[in-house]
Amino acid sequence: MRIALAGAGAFGEKHLDGLKNIPGVEIVSIISRTAEQAAAVAAKYGARHSSTELEDALARDDVDAVILCTPTQMHAVQAIACMDAGKHVQVEIPLSDSWADAEAVVAKQQETGLVCMVGHTRRFNPSHQYVHNKIVAGEFAVQQMDVQTYFFRRKNMNAKGEPRSWTDHLLWHHAAHTIDLFAYQSGRIVTANAIQGPKHPELGIAMDMSIQLKAETGAICTLSLSFNNDGPLGTFFRYIGDTGTYIARYDDLVNGKEEPIDVSRVDVSMNGIELQDREFVAAIREGREPNSSVGKVLDCYRVIGELAESLKAQDGWS
Repeated sequence: MRIALAGAGAFGEKHLDGLKNIPGVEIVSIISRTAEQAAAVAAKYGARHSSTELEDALARDDVDAVILCTPTQMHAVQAIACMDAGKHVQVEIPLSDSWADAEAVVAKQQETGLVCMVGHTRRFNPSHQYVHNKIVAGEFAVQQMDVQTYFFRRKNMNAKGEPRSWTDHLLWHHAAHTIDLFAYQSGRIVTANAIQGPKHPELGIAMDMSIQLKAETGAICTLSLSFNNDGPLGTFFRYIGDTGTYIARYDDLVNGKEEPIDVSRVDVSMNGIELQDREFVAAIREGREPNSSVGKVLDCYRVIGELAESLKAQDGWS
């Protein structure tokens, strides 16, 4: 499996580190915003090609699949370009920043029959897999999820503390993780509400947001998001269910009393990003639809699109 990666920033390198552990995978091409960065990352991971242009990778016969870790605004157009070039594609979350673009990507996948997967990592974290397995086995049902997604990002920096060339978004990016996970664990979302705080004068985005969700099963979710939180960073999930409580922090899991739960045997790795990439590669090799395929996560973007419209309406009232 010969893979090109576009977007060799902080998250791109997490994918490259995961891909190294998958047998039979070769990293062929690195695409990045500057030629220097692309060449440096290519040298680090043994890729024989680097460029600043995705089209250069798509034109290569020795590229089977592409992983996109590029700015959100490019995701839909680039995913479609990959499939037009006959390449399987994994798009980092979010799939798009509009409902119309999400629908266009799904239409292209259906037209080509290629694997198109979206990086909804929470489906693959061992902590959330453990809970999902309990749900599927009928041993646990979600009654409520309380989720906190907190960062300290008052300047446009990436996870490495380096300047970003684009602006992140609480709704289309960070909320997408929880909205999809809640539906994955609880059923289709039938009610969604959102409010947001003031927009940053330079970044132009809301720095605080609150979202409420209800699934067809009756389960509810409360999601709090902030770029203003000067404290523990990341996303923390509390599952309140009929037979217990679980608290998930990325790949780690504890019960409601903060007692650790061993999730080391849930899958072949404890790294959610690596497990996500393993699913992408396996789906291509086996000719099947992957977990977190564009079709399976599409409804998440329906919900986000509806929330985005409601927030625009609220801005009009203020």
